[in-house]
Amino acid sequence: MTDQSISESKTVGKKRISIEDLPDLLTVREVAELLRVSPLTLKRWGKRGKLPAIRINSRGDRRYKKEAVLYMLGIDPNTI
Repeated sequence: MTDQSISESKTVGKKRISIEDLPDLLTVREVAELLRVSPLTLKRWGKRGKLPAIRINSRGDRRYKKEAVLYMLGIDPNTI
C-alpha cells in the first residue's frame, strides 16, 4: 500500500485554488464544484442534515462552512 497525501488545492471552475485561500463561508456553486455534485444535491443533503447550510439575507441564500465542506472531502481542517 502506498502512502498518498491529500492535495491541498482543488479546481473550482477553470482555476485551481488553494484550500487555505477558500473563504470561511462558501456559496452553493463553489461547494457544488468542489464536491462535484449538483446544487440540488446540496439542498437535499441540507434537508437530511448531511451538510447543513447557513441561511443569509432576506432571500435565504445558502452558505456552507469551509470546515464542513473539508470534512466532506475527508480533510481535517485542524491540520491545515
